Amino acid sequence: MLKRKFDKSKLPSRYVTEGPERAPHRSYMYAMGLSDAEIHQPLIGVATCWNEAAPCNISLNRQAQAVKLGVKAANGTPREFTTITVTDGIAMGHEGMRSSLASREAIADTVELTMRGHCYDAIVGLAGCDKSLPGMMMAMVRLNVPSVFIYGGSILPGKAPQVDEIPEDFRTRDLTVQDMFEAVGRHQNNELSDAALDMLERVACPSAGACGGQFTANTMACVSEAIGLALMNSSGMPAPYESRDQYAEASGQAVMELIEKNIRARDVVTRESLENAARVVACTGGSTNAGLHLPAIAHEAGIEFYLEDVCDIFRDTPYFVDLKPGGTYVAKDLYDAGGIPVVMKELRKVGLIHEDCMTATGRSIGEELDDITREADGKVIYPVETPITKTGGVVGLKGNLAPEGAIVKVAGIDPQHQIFTGPARVFECEEDAFAAVKKREYEEGEVIVIRNEGPAGGPGMREMLATTAALSGQGMGKKVALITDGRFSGATRGFCVGHVGPEAAHGGPIALIQNGDTITINAIEGEISVALSDDELAERKANWAGPRGTIYASGALWKYAQLVGATYKGAVTHPGGGEEKHCYADL
Repeated sequence: MLKRKFDKSKLPSRYVTEGPERAPHRSYMYAMGLSDAEIHQPLIGVATCWNEAAPCNISLNRQAQAVKLGVKAANGTPREFTTITVTDGIAMGHEGMRSSLASREAIADTVELTMRGHCYDAIVGLAGCDKSLPGMMMAMVRLNVPSVFIYGGSILPGKAPQVDEIPEDFRTRDLTVQDMFEAVGRHQNNELSDAALDMLERVACPSAGACGGQFTANTMACVSEAIGLALMNSSGMPAPYESRDQYAEASGQAVMELIEKNIRARDVVTRESLENAARVVACTGGSTNAGLHLPAIAHEAGIEFYLEDVCDIFRDTPYFVDLKPGGTYVAKDLYDAGGIPVVMKELRKVGLIHEDCMTATGRSIGEELDDITREADGKVIYPVETPITKTGGVVGLKGNLAPEGAIVKVAGIDPQHQIFTGPARVFECEEDAFAAVKKREYEEGEVIVIRNEGPAGGPGMREMLATTAALSGQGMGKKVALITDGRFSGATRGFCVGHVGPEAAHGGPIALIQNGDTITINAIEGEISVALSDDELAERKANWAGPRGTIYASGALWKYAQLVGATYKGAVTHPGGGEEKHCYADL
């Protein structure tokens, strides 16, 4: 590694390390064992979401040490710090889930405040669970400093014991946490014994790492490469592989190169790179939550890139990577098949990648892809010319039930099941819906409506995985539809529409639906409607009692509910890059 000297006269850290008046600040640094040379080098924030809450984050601390070695090797001084994370698998299905989406904003805010308060010059961010990935990337774009993102890696697939007590379909496939949520439904349906459930829960998640299917964490990990903030192929290797440390060390070295070249986060995150990211989500059958997180990342740069823009890209992108939950394989299989570089190479063959976009290496996407020699294996990654389906695995919907849009994941759903019409069965919150599903208090052919679960009305826009998994476990995943102003886990299967906007708390049409109203969802045409005239909807709106109250009258969730904006804009809580009057890195 080339040893280089850096001119700190224009770097933020000059405010805490340079000149006689900074002697008190330097005394703190000597107290931490830094040398004179280290104090006067660029200070690099190494931000992790490490905690002991869940396997997704447990290995981030180890990987951060490798990042620091890379920074030091390239004449930088790493300063490690941690931020919060709320892990959806633990928070799922109860009040804790209200904290999940709000944690994305808290992560971005706390990383920003730490960087600003200590005048760090650049950032390498490590994240492992659903909201921590976009939260970390949002902070990078907000600060607009040289930035490199690195994913903590996915969990290894689980294997069921080969015993008769466990149904054959569990024994013959790789297991993920999705299977455990669906196993609960099977257990409630008396198709799975207590002993079998006990055995499965002990083997489904056998290692450190984030959920193994193309759920939200792995979807956003793929986004980090496609958008250019992460080194190519860095997202694929499973978390337990200590060879991941090579990517971590390379990320530490890469951020020093970016400082030298003055390549910042917004040089990387552009309208075109966001489109590249949306392409990768679509062709891998990624999580519907990308329709929330991509607009939020764009917002930090002052780019208007909304849910409809994301869905337009989904509509004309082929789906050709066969991953769970709609498909067969897990993240480790994608890595073994060549990972996101091979996927993007396939997209490039049909002109669906903007090749000039900058990446964390200081080279363009096109230059990076020129070095990729592997080809689609035809098993995990299909050739783009012969995709699984000709359109993306996620579809946007609009209509009189969702004037601001909605989103549905159709990966793995046959076209004949992508149109659904049925009577509404309305629930005022997820708990009510889950209780009804558990008791089988619904009918085949119905559209289950769960409202008051939006960002403001929930508050927190919970995911409905417990309910959808129970439906799948009962064998009803294709026999009913479900719509909500809340969200769905990336692990959700079945015909499930989320992000319905405006949300019920803002007086959207979903607040006005009554039991028995006929709802039509057409994922082929991109429509969602209720069989009510404009006059009937207007009359119901005039008689609407107003938002349903919540128990959150103070604290972080109350504050979030007051600040959060529309779902289609990313459910963000501040004006964004378009309203900025300064750039942190130039102060």
